Amino acid sequence: MIRCQLEIINKLGLHARAATKLASTAGRFSCHIRTGIQEPLVDAKSVMSLMLMAASRGTNLIFEFDGDDEQQAHNAIAELIADYFGEGQ
Repeated sequence: MIRCQLEIINKLGLHARAATKLASTAGRFSCHIRTGIQEPLVDAKSVMSLMLMAASRGTNLIFEFDGDDEQQAHNAIAELIADYFGEGQ
């Protein structure tokens, strides 16, 4: 299992489009991916669960990756967040 914190750095935070991109990226992997600001963590493959967190810019999210492709999932999600969800800022 990989457990880490990733900071939301894009200007609008985890809004609908960013949450959709995160859930879509997580959905490409077979491992379990959970995230949240604190326990209990939610399913990162669920757009609604992600949006209900209302994570704004500067929020540190806990991520847990557990399964065969956990390292690839971690890398993909870390890259997505570092790329500002493809929004440029």
